[in-house]
Amino acid sequence: MRVVIARCAARYSGRLNAHLPVATRAIMVKADGSVLLHSDGGSYKPLNWMSPPCTLRIETLEAAASEDAEAPMARWIVQHDKTDDRLEIELFAIFADTEHELGVDPGLVKDGVEAHLQELLAEQVGLLGSGHTLVRREFPTAIGPVDILARDATGRAVAVEIKRRGDIDGVEQLTRYLELLNRDPLLSPVVGVFAAQEIKPQARVLAEDRGIRCLVLDYNEMRGVDDGSARLF
Repeated sequence: MRVVIARCAARYSGRLNAHLPVATRAIMVKADGSVLLHSDGGSYKPLNWMSPPCTLRIETLEAAASEDAEAPMARWIVQHDKTDDRLEIELFAIFADTEHELGVDPGLVKDGVEAHLQELLAEQVGLLGSGHTLVRREFPTAIGPVDILARDATGRAVAVEIKRRGDIDGVEQLTRYLELLNRDPLLSPVVGVFAAQEIKPQARVLAEDRGIRCLVLDYNEMRGVDDGSARLF
């Protein structure tokens, strides 16, 4: 992984157009080719990013920098290999530039309710729909394991991401998994299911816009817990 701390600006074009004005940010270039821009806030979510497969080209702008102190010294052009999506980052000053070999990550080990939801849904895979069968829990991808991979009654692959509370970040995570899984000719086409005990309205809108089905899970019912409030005696 390469991490660059720089004063920079960025423009994104393609499926959407967006820009970031000049500010100091962290730029991460991961081994899978993804490029992410982070601010010093906002938790783990980047301000903007390009998912693989993509190609990074770096242009040095020494002449421009020598003539104008406010001109960028370098431009990073990140072009998606399969779409017109493009991220351009202009660097005005670099404060740190380091590279680290992280090696193979074992993936996230989940605990508590979320892990139990995954276990229960794998055992009760029919909750996804009639005729669904389990392929594997924690199905590996280059960016981490998808919680459940199943097949529906027609044999189509189904990737399921499970959360306690489903928000936009979870939908984005599943979207990235689907992008990778759909490159595998043995799996494609892969459809997505976003499953959670509670799904926020914004997350539901984003998921449905991307063709991802939402599934609300009743944890107590899946565990077979008797809800006393539903009984007369």
